[in-house]
Amino acid sequence: MINQTFDFVIAGGGTAGLALAVRLTEDPSITVAVLEAGGNTIDDPNVAIPQFGIAIGNPNYDWTFFTKQQQYANGKEVMWSRGKGLGGSSAINHYAWIKPPAGDIDALEKLGNPGWNWADYHRHSSKSEKFIPPTEEVTDLFPHTYDLGARGPSGPIHYTITPHAHTIDAVVQETYKNLGLRVIEDPYKGDITGTWVASSNMDPETWTRSYSASAYLKPNKDRANLTVLPHALVSRVIFSEKIGDDDLVATGVEFTHHGQKRIVNARKEVILSTGTVMNPQILELSGVGRRDILDKIGVDVKLELPGVGENLQEHLFFAATYELDPSVNHQTVDLLRVPEYAKEAWRLFAEGKGLMRTSITNFTYLPLSSIKTASAARTAAMIAKDIEDYKNQAGIPPGLSEQLDIQLEGLRNDAIPEVEVAAFPGMFSDKTMTPEPGKTYTSFLAILNHPVSRGTVHAESNDPEDYPEIDPHYFERDSDLELLVEHLKYVRTLVQTEPLKSGIVGVEIEPGPECQTDEQIRDFMKREFQNGVGTCSMLPREKQGVVDPKLQVYGTKNLRIVDISIFPLQIAAHTQATAYMIAEKAADIISAAHRPSP
Repeated sequence: MINQTFDFVIAGGGTAGLALAVRLTEDPSITVAVLEAGGNTIDDPNVAIPQFGIAIGNPNYDWTFFTKQQQYANGKEVMWSRGKGLGGSSAINHYAWIKPPAGDIDALEKLGNPGWNWADYHRHSSKSEKFIPPTEEVTDLFPHTYDLGARGPSGPIHYTITPHAHTIDAVVQETYKNLGLRVIEDPYKGDITGTWVASSNMDPETWTRSYSASAYLKPNKDRANLTVLPHALVSRVIFSEKIGDDDLVATGVEFTHHGQKRIVNARKEVILSTGTVMNPQILELSGVGRRDILDKIGVDVKLELPGVGENLQEHLFFAATYELDPSVNHQTVDLLRVPEYAKEAWRLFAEGKGLMRTSITNFTYLPLSSIKTASAARTAAMIAKDIEDYKNQAGIPPGLSEQLDIQLEGLRNDAIPEVEVAAFPGMFSDKTMTPEPGKTYTSFLAILNHPVSRGTVHAESNDPEDYPEIDPHYFERDSDLELLVEHLKYVRTLVQTEPLKSGIVGVEIEPGPECQTDEQIRDFMKREFQNGVGTCSMLPREKQGVVDPKLQVYGTKNLRIVDISIFPLQIAAHTQATAYMIAEKAADIISAAHRPSP
């Protein structure tokens, strides 16, 4: 690939990057090169076979970034797992196939991005997916509802409803119904407020992970017009010499491959798909970004773009864990820690059976207003006040006020859930605890979907091997912490409601019965943490935008960004399905831009 020229050069062979490359090369006249910093994950059992997080924290598959010490989280440095290797984070995640509420997507259009709305989201998302209805093995145990009209019929990513967590799903859903929540018929239609059973991106023919490397790339890897190079760390975008006030023209990228610095040239466009963390660093090392940051790292300013690396928003979460009634035959992932059971599970997996087909399937989203307690009402009022105070704060970035207005609208809109609880089939811990052999557990993962706090990601030096500084500003706004406190109170109400109450034995394992006061709960929350967006926001340039609605970087003629970093507001969803949607939409945008005029 050294000094070769391709029509399109894509930096990043992750979730969006590979999907985009495959779509663009459906036109045999177009050539595409993909540079991926990690290795080849295709057919790697640590990626393909469901083993619940075995690749997370492993530097062969995970960047294992760390945040800087967090001032409002007891000075903690938090590990950020992000996929490194073909497929990116779609190669290491927990298979959750989740789509946001329609209002979260319509908000993009309100912020100045025509065509970015729920109807368009649904159309492009459907192109990425193929839903395989659950088998009788699943439906006989626990009936599920779904609407085939809401599901993509023929896309590359195969997804289905997995077996084995049904005993937990059944009791949890019945408990939610007793708390007054509705069961959603199908959560992929833009309405997720209620409780429902999610699908997972597993191919039920093989019960292996269906992700961008296996589903998009593998069937098309031999295309003559597609070149994919693993172990290629992109350091910067190369621009031609700027003439006057003309926009920058990208001519290629510089990268390192097995210790050697190389260049690959782009005839038409350079596209960054390296994610929320690495996109800002590559831009800054290319001379694009905030002047103060570029001066600090010793890079000449080619294009001043103050929004680069700003507006970071991350999902925050914690896990509350309980032991399940041993008289019920719960099959949770805890059992895989027992050597004899694990050996049998591997044997069954080879036959397309057994526990190693499990995923997280029970999700519940609800507005804060649906929690009818004085504490929840106080928290809602606090969030509203915090947002208003933030808006009136001196020196807030341009455009942030409009974002906060949308977040306030969402707080008051019951169709935009602020509370998320997912039932994990096992003990979910930060490795400080391990399950007792033979016992089964469930953990309720409670997730903050729309944080008010805003953080940053910036290069710390001009060496591309150095990780950027990640500063999410966790809990800088008090309302984020208070909403998580409310999540735990709701989970505790849930587990004290039948039939779940009778399905749990013993005391709460984590946080534990000693964690009772609001102050104790706040301290616990400062130990746990998760999908960042916003560092290359799709907003008007004067409002700290980095890309326009066509995903083109402002001030350039042919540099785009295609991944979740473009979203200017966090969404109530785990983000992999949305990353594929972005890639599908980008392929249409880019193809249209280069289509010959009739």
